[in-house]
Amino acid sequence: MKKESLWGEALKKIVKDKISLFSLIVVLVYTIIAILVSLGVIVGDWHQTVGPNYAPPSSDFIFGTDFLGRDVFKKVIYGVQVAMSVGFISSMISIPIGVVLGATAGYFGGVVDEIIVWFYTTFSSIPTIMLLISISFILEKGITSVYIALGLTTWVHLCRLVRGEVIKHKNRDYVQAVTAIGGGHARKLFRHIIPNVFHVVIINASLQFQVAIKSEVILSYLGLGVQEQPSWGKMINDAKQELTSGYWWQLAFATLAMFLIVLAFNILGDALRDALDPKLKGKES
Repeated sequence: MKKESLWGEALKKIVKDKISLFSLIVVLVYTIIAILVSLGVIVGDWHQTVGPNYAPPSSDFIFGTDFLGRDVFKKVIYGVQVAMSVGFISSMISIPIGVVLGATAGYFGGVVDEIIVWFYTTFSSIPTIMLLISISFILEKGITSVYIALGLTTWVHLCRLVRGEVIKHKNRDYVQAVTAIGGGHARKLFRHIIPNVFHVVIINASLQFQVAIKSEVILSYLGLGVQEQPSWGKMINDAKQELTSGYWWQLAFATLAMFLIVLAFNILGDALRDALDPKLKGKES
């Protein structure tokens, strides 16, 4: 009987657990919404006035309206696209940096390892939020600056994890066999070692998504993030003065939308770690 793949086993475990399955569904729903918004299929007219200013939630406006009479529901939905794009693109920037530096340090060791460890240790000693604000301030305000700032500041944890995994794998039998048949460093590292430690990358990416989403909200709240389009951070920033007048719905629904996706990614990240991490799998058996 053919043995089921690691990913097949992981998917079965997630499906069997109701909370993990619900989290996966939430992530998929948010992803689909983000794709539809980016294609202009939904909420293309979020900026148009649809009703009176500060209309409370009702059957006409499910999430109410803002100070310009715009539909808060459409703004929240558009914020999904901003949040998911920030998580995805910043991950596409940080993951290659973390994997390449971590794998290089772990594989070659010696002086190379010392230099890379010194670099990420020094980098990690600077508070992340200060780095984010500094990079965003230097670059022009906007969504592109958020992508770059998050991508350049969230690779350290992955680098450290990949380095440790590569150190454990580089002297194993399958790597020695590749060496015996004349395989070079690049082949051993990228064709054999990294695929065997890639579960670490997947787990880290799922957790990094929610970090990126929360960071984007903070930057947008501070006025250093998204400028010409709605985001949850901008909505929360707008709502800080509205609360004193009793207009609570923009803050409530933006926060709820952020809470759901952050919670879903946290639960899904833990589920992936339990399903894919060989050390934890060994404890269960």
